[in-house]
Amino acid sequence: MTVLVSTLLACPLNVFAAETAAKTAKALVPPLWMCIPFAGLLLCIAIMPLVRAEWWESHQPVVVAMWSVLFILPFAFVYGAGHAAETVLECMIGDYLTFIVLLFGLFCVAGNITMEGDLAGSPRVNVILLTIGTLLSSIIGTTGASMLMVRPVIKMNAWRKRRAHIMVFFIFLVSNIGGCLTPIGDPPLLMGFSRGVSFFWSLHLFPVLLFNMVVLLSAFYWIDRRFYCKDIARGRMPDISKPGTKITIKGLHNLIFIAMIVAAVILSGVLPELSVFKNAEGGVKGIHIFGEVTLGFPALIEIAIILLAAFLSFRTTNPEIRKKNHFTWGAIQEVAILFIGIFITMQPALMILKSIGAELGLTKPAEMFWVTGALSSFLDNTPTYLVFLTTAGVMGFQSGIATTLGMIPQKMLLAISCGAVFMGANTYIGNAPNFMVKSISDENGIRMPSFFGYLLWSVSVLVPVFLLDTLIFFR
Repeated sequence: MTVLVSTLLACPLNVFAAETAAKTAKALVPPLWMCIPFAGLLLCIAIMPLVRAEWWESHQPVVVAMWSVLFILPFAFVYGAGHAAETVLECMIGDYLTFIVLLFGLFCVAGNITMEGDLAGSPRVNVILLTIGTLLSSIIGTTGASMLMVRPVIKMNAWRKRRAHIMVFFIFLVSNIGGCLTPIGDPPLLMGFSRGVSFFWSLHLFPVLLFNMVVLLSAFYWIDRRFYCKDIARGRMPDISKPGTKITIKGLHNLIFIAMIVAAVILSGVLPELSVFKNAEGGVKGIHIFGEVTLGFPALIEIAIILLAAFLSFRTTNPEIRKKNHFTWGAIQEVAILFIGIFITMQPALMILKSIGAELGLTKPAEMFWVTGALSSFLDNTPTYLVFLTTAGVMGFQSGIATTLGMIPQKMLLAISCGAVFMGANTYIGNAPNFMVKSISDENGIRMPSFFGYLLWSVSVLVPVFLLDTLIFFR
């Protein structure tokens, strides 16, 4: 990264006029062809594991670096080296750093909790586990619930051959849809909270969540029962030699550290609004990095608390628990590498979206639901949510929810929130926990669907449910 920044700063395009170039560039919209590196990286993520799996596993950093450079250099040529460096650093410092630290912290802490017992994975047990995980997502976040529940679900179904569908529905419900009831649940809602939406307003999404849970869990039970019966018919049987049902949870003290991480996330949304963290211009105080890029003190506090929680978790937990969880660094390493490329290369797409969001003519809740959701399936759902929240806020509505962006009708806010949270489940890259669950499942011998295979699941299962949502809640 140092070499890359040095190359950019050495670029002969207005190095000494970087400030002026940056201001000019901000008023411009990147051409569509600048989205090619983003599309190229997504295609590599989708196709390479199918055609060159071993090569892809060992060369991911090279591929990510290549597509990142293919975005940065043309961007620097068109807009100037200063603005290119500022754009990349803003993405890295403002978005990626807190994203990966949060994921890392929850990955570490949840990896130090293990569940043991003779409860075998059956359709009924799996429905109960998915229900618990889904409701837990709004309390400790979709990432926290996913990291906490994924290993117990895998362990209880270890005796089964057909397990991929269980993890697919796990991603649908626990890693995405379940996080809609509080700002803690999913980052877009936290962004809404920081823009004036009441903390408990998200509870208005409960009827939508309940409907989706009933439909998806019913579909899951029917599918899981078919595969369960096939496994039994093939002679696969769980170990039910011990009478009764005994469940033992070890490392339970790590729930304290999960609570620390949740508190850090809440603080990240509250502290920037306090006057003590604001400078004279109304911006957030922090450490100046480059240009207008600043690492805010609230973000530093969040990062420090999360890393402290991860450190204390490792120091206070018996290593045997991690061995029983088959804990390795492979999953977090893969996510860190791939998402740094995704965050960098998707910048032109986000810039284009921000520039045309108000011009799309979206005036109905159903339109907001589908456009916000479709874009959140491939782009970061937090800035996508903010774009359409801002768009709704400037439409001049006279009644609804009062936010710092303007008055937004409740049904419109409901549609934007559900679109951003729910449709992150449409792809592996739609929400941070999705790919993490996939990686952990792969590590534990579950043959997860490919990128396109998972997309087929979401189109077949989720899209019909979202169409029902549209007819019932967003007309």
